[in-house]
Amino acid sequence: MAKTIRLTVAQALVKFLNNQYVEFDGKEVPMFEGIFGIFGHGNVIGIGQALEEDPGHLIMRMGRNEQGMAHAAMGFAKQKRRKQMYACTSSVGPGAANMVTAAATATANCIPVLFLPGDTYADRQPDPVLQQMEQTVSLTTTTNDAFRAVCKYWDRVTRPEILMTACINAMRVLTDPAETGAVCIALPQDVEGEAWDYPDYFFQKRVHHIDRVKPTERAIEEAVKAIAKAERPLMIFGGGVKYSEAEAVFQKFAEKYGIPFGETQAGKGTITWEHELNMGGVGETGGLAANTLAKDADVVIGVGTRYTDFTTSSKWIFQNPNVQYVNINVSRFHAYKLDGIQVVGDAGAALEMLDEALGKTGYHVSDAYAADIKAAKEAYTKEVERVFHIQFGDNFVPEVDDDFDYKAAEKAYKEAVGETLPQTRVLGLLEEHMDPNGIIVGASGSLPGDLQRVWRPKTVGSYHVEYGFSCMGYEVNAALGVKLAEPQREVYALVGDYAYMMLHSELPTSIAEGKKINVILFDNMQGGCINNLEIGHGQGSYGTEFRFRNEKTGQLDGAYVPVDFAMNAASYGCKSYTAHTEEELIAAIEDAKKQKVSTLIDCKVMPKTMVHGYGDWWRVGVAQVSKSKKIHDCYENLMKPHYDAARKY
Repeated sequence: MAKTIRLTVAQALVKFLNNQYVEFDGKEVPMFEGIFGIFGHGNVIGIGQALEEDPGHLIMRMGRNEQGMAHAAMGFAKQKRRKQMYACTSSVGPGAANMVTAAATATANCIPVLFLPGDTYADRQPDPVLQQMEQTVSLTTTTNDAFRAVCKYWDRVTRPEILMTACINAMRVLTDPAETGAVCIALPQDVEGEAWDYPDYFFQKRVHHIDRVKPTERAIEEAVKAIAKAERPLMIFGGGVKYSEAEAVFQKFAEKYGIPFGETQAGKGTITWEHELNMGGVGETGGLAANTLAKDADVVIGVGTRYTDFTTSSKWIFQNPNVQYVNINVSRFHAYKLDGIQVVGDAGAALEMLDEALGKTGYHVSDAYAADIKAAKEAYTKEVERVFHIQFGDNFVPEVDDDFDYKAAEKAYKEAVGETLPQTRVLGLLEEHMDPNGIIVGASGSLPGDLQRVWRPKTVGSYHVEYGFSCMGYEVNAALGVKLAEPQREVYALVGDYAYMMLHSELPTSIAEGKKINVILFDNMQGGCINNLEIGHGQGSYGTEFRFRNEKTGQLDGAYVPVDFAMNAASYGCKSYTAHTEEELIAAIEDAKKQKVSTLIDCKVMPKTMVHGYGDWWRVGVAQVSKSKKIHDCYENLMKPHYDAARKY
């Protein structure tokens, strides 16, 4: 008969988490480094008491905003390639609701994060309690039911013994490469403190093995048949390659057969930009090289990619009428996309099997295609150099080509803040002067597009951009998680003014934790990415610029609203700078390297100085009926023809 240990639910949960380990390719690590928490009445005397009394090896980190701390947890797990993670706990009600956005971000990006929100009383005796959501159709519904739609696994522990099956299933999902994402275990606040005699085997050391699942021989044979006849193949390096730690196998495969590859946001930076077959980003936010080759590709080998609309340019970028897809993915769901050949398995294991079979055919791309690949790479390199060295002058033309009144905006913007820099020049100076081993973090606005198009990662793991959910506010907070994952490296959060104001709660947490991060803030006084989108599709500049309300018009079309972001960061204890010129920016970047505390550089950048697209298209819902001729013409001449070309699968 098993021995038992009498513990509260919260104490048992903490003890259980301490004994979970992950093994991958023979390397074993503790699954959880710690718990991010903000305590309220719904969890402080439950999980809070358990952590204070006996945390084991778990580090408790106090967040400043529930969504922000959960973004930090996601940043940590993403940078650790999903082998280690944090749990996040909050009280019931607004604290729990704040984490829902972060849970969605984790699930959209297939990143494991364990959410442990407090919940209303299971016995219902004090109902309705503070922060309880009362639903007349069911008293069992609470705020935490909102997690169901954004989590890969959801459970509620209404009795102490339920904790055991809830925890085992949570670990199952968190360590499954095909199904991982956010997991929620809701904890009623009375049950957190209830005791039960748990069997001691529940707390034994558990090693969760992440195995390299192999695809079937039949799938490999189908893939070989398709690739062996390809004249212009293109590979896509997705996040699945990174999390599989299969970059060496991928690179060897590409080199052996001479096949070029484009990168998704999740995969970028795993193989450095110098590699001759690395064509950079592909799709809607793709660069010149990959998008040039994508147009005529006859076989697309997607490895570990979800084929989002940004990767496929809304299923339009691959225009060869006979194009075939070979989909290597550990998830059967993703492998089925675009009606491709489904090679379901681990990226590394699948590529090794594919290499063994394809090698017997003697396949290699033709000399003519190899010449095209080389030319595309050279043109891409030249274009990036051009973009990075754009400067203002009498003949300056914005990279974004639309009907925006650039001269009027320039005049108004300079009146508000003084001298400014082109956004592309800021990126060029960052590449030149930031720590070459540094990690950049991004997520929203125009920056992810600019970065995927032209940023050139020099070291492995130096590119960390969340673009599965494109969650504004991820940048600064995830940077803390990245720093916790790799404390020896400089971390740079690249963020727009809009996203910074939306959420930067864990910047002061970085000060408290002594974990230095560097925030590079691009202040153009607008939601520039969406401003580009609306104007580029026939609309006016409506609701996307940060302006005062004009008493004469009643609209938000007054002067720009200036913000001193450097002062804001300084109030937290950061070393801060404001950069209007190249000289000021270079000096700030160099001085930031010397600091021991977190830093923020407030870069004043001119609107409409982002990187333009390269033969891409993205489907948006343009009105088919409008009073505006511009919108009507946009639909008829730009959107409708592309809709027709992209109607597949």
